[in-house]
Amino acid sequence: MRIVLGVGGGIAAYKVASLLRLLTEAGHCVNVIPTEAATRFVGTATWEALSGNPVSNSVWDDVDRVNHVRLGQEAELIIIAPATADVLARAAAGLANDLLTGTLLMATGPVFFAPAMHTEMWRHPATQANVAMLRSRGVTVMEPASGRLTGADSGPGRLPEPAEILAAALKAYDVAQVPIGGELAGRTVTVTAGGTQEPLDPVRFLGNRSSGKQGIALAQAAAAAGAHVHLIAAHLEVPVPAGLQVTRAGTARELRSAVLAALPTSDILIMAAAVADFRPAEVTGTKIKKNDDGADPVITLIRNPDILREAVELRRTGGGPGVIVGFAAETGDADGDPLTHARAKLLRKGCDLLVLNDVGQGRVFGKDETAVTILGADGSEPVTVSGSKREVADAVVTRVAEALAG
Repeated sequence: MRIVLGVGGGIAAYKVASLLRLLTEAGHCVNVIPTEAATRFVGTATWEALSGNPVSNSVWDDVDRVNHVRLGQEAELIIIAPATADVLARAAAGLANDLLTGTLLMATGPVFFAPAMHTEMWRHPATQANVAMLRSRGVTVMEPASGRLTGADSGPGRLPEPAEILAAALKAYDVAQVPIGGELAGRTVTVTAGGTQEPLDPVRFLGNRSSGKQGIALAQAAAAAGAHVHLIAAHLEVPVPAGLQVTRAGTARELRSAVLAALPTSDILIMAAAVADFRPAEVTGTKIKKNDDGADPVITLIRNPDILREAVELRRTGGGPGVIVGFAAETGDADGDPLTHARAKLLRKGCDLLVLNDVGQGRVFGKDETAVTILGADGSEPVTVSGSKREVADAVVTRVAEALAG
């Protein structure tokens, strides 16, 4: 594969030499483009020796070959590591003031960023806005690792290990190369995943047992079917796959805002997240402590918004996706079995499909194997599917494609 490896001007550039070695040993042809600042950390001689190709960061070298055009058009994959705050900002703004950013504007293949910077820079609203902008354009921006940074400080912002970057970048390439003609080719699918967490105080929260595995599997299945996938991620116990547009949402209200913002451009909404039905009426600014008098605290709960119902209502006014999928985590009780409750929920919510999980007696949550029943609002016979969460996700996506086709 023809790969462009862009190197940003951060001290983590030294780790990218190992990434380059992994790429070349795997048989890829790599052209390295370091920024001017990057050459202060690792010189061009190192990149030339490891890649076997000449290295430049100036648009004025080899002018007859118009390098920024040639490299951008020929690259089957572009990897930027370390992607500094400066590189992310320039890429998001569409600047072309050196060979690397000019090449990015000419890119016709997938682009992958592996950020590395101090925690405060990563968390700065400007950097987060730039990352969101790039992801909205279909660019993959990997989450940085957490750990020791330059100096004595530590936190999120550390460059992931070269092998992790390589694996994630190649996954992004595979997702981007899904052949045209998949079940959901050309469609935009919004998938919610994970469990929301409703804060009680600065330390505690109300949550649920969702690991996010099923939601992630659904996002991967939709991407494999040719869709552009927007993942809205609550708390996850599994990593986010490369190649997806990702929005983070911690609470039910944050997830609601993200879903409503995504609806106008979504063809399909899959609400796989375990959204808290209730939240504390009050969130204290300090930790709730045990009182010496032994009195138990009283926590008043209030309802969270019904996001699925709201999405259905918005569609009725012309502002929603063609297919809406709800999930029901149910247990049997004196009023009926899980299937009875799921049928009632499907009718009450008004969505097109409802995926039933029987979560009684330790089933489903956190496990790799599952069984679901897919119910349709069209009155079709419910379909039960069991297997790995990816196998179940593939079955759900196939049913979604059938519903979308009418």
